[in-house]
Amino acid sequence: MSQLFSPYSLGDLALKNRIVIAPMCQYSAEDGAANDWHLMHLGQLAMSGAALLMIEATAVEAEGRITPADLGLWSDATEAALDRVLRAVRRHAPMPLAIQLSHAGRKASSRAPWDGGQLIPVGEGGWMPLAPSALPQLPDEPPPAALDTAGLQRIVARFAAAAQRAHRIGIDAIEVHAAHGYLLHEFLSPLSNVRTDDFGGSAENRMRFPLAVFDAVRAVVPPQMPVGVRISATDWVEGGWDLAQSIAFGHALKARGCAWIHVSSGGVSPSQQIPLGPGYQVHLAESIRRETGLPTIAVGLITEPEQAEEIIAGGRADLVALARGMLFDPRWPWRAAVALGAQVEVPKQYWRSQPRGFTTLFGDVKIGQR
Repeated sequence: MSQLFSPYSLGDLALKNRIVIAPMCQYSAEDGAANDWHLMHLGQLAMSGAALLMIEATAVEAEGRITPADLGLWSDATEAALDRVLRAVRRHAPMPLAIQLSHAGRKASSRAPWDGGQLIPVGEGGWMPLAPSALPQLPDEPPPAALDTAGLQRIVARFAAAAQRAHRIGIDAIEVHAAHGYLLHEFLSPLSNVRTDDFGGSAENRMRFPLAVFDAVRAVVPPQMPVGVRISATDWVEGGWDLAQSIAFGHALKARGCAWIHVSSGGVSPSQQIPLGPGYQVHLAESIRRETGLPTIAVGLITEPEQAEEIIAGGRADLVALARGMLFDPRWPWRAAVALGAQVEVPKQYWRSQPRGFTTLFGDVKIGQR
């Protein structure tokens, strides 16, 4: 039996296999509000046969958007817009849905990737980014505003409020985004956090604010709603955030009831040296899983079914996540099921697409035709 297609549970959330669709920014919202693009995008992915669909990085306040077109969940209007999209998706696809709650920190106020991705000046429609310290992401950019105590308290409250909104519209799980150089990662990394108060200096202090955000989210949703965290396990820069600190962070999260840790890397420094290659981040997930015992999601250039199967069967991670690969091939789980001799759940409207010779791919389905 394929281990990739074996069931798994994140707390009380039962998953039919080990394939996760990772959050992927679409830069297509209108004032933070989801629209018909998100209905099309999430709708096709929800019929992919994966076990869990994570909605893209969703800003908890307008200032926390990466770009002006980022998805948000900070108001009644953004809540209603996402609710409309998810109600339509759920009518036809029972796949569990998670959401990644995020604040972009000093990487906010940027143009969309296809428009260059550069910082948008305040005078050209941008806004002042916020950060742990007044250190810019790139040397030629103006510095962000360093958050004071009131700002920190406000952001913690915004994460909690967004979590309540997510629960109210029926989202099944929440992932707190502490990776890729965004605000919570900026607090963790000594490359971006040079504060001299209780939130800077030692690794314990640098973890304090991200842990406060996690605690606030965990406290406002029901115990049966799993809450996980995505991290960058290393900055890939000497003297930056690294695997040993990630393991310590994982232990602290586990003690607080974290349901999973989603292991990525990089994003906080342009000096990063990432050794790209198939599964280049899997060893990080493997180490964190072994040292903390937390359920772990591996992500990063996992492209082939046999590769994903080896990761799960070898105990290197509990789940695998695909992002760009799923955009390119939204039926990747179907292809993986064919390659691994497994079954995948698909809508009955697609049952007739089962290729000849794979009569059990979609399970025991019967098609009659006049």
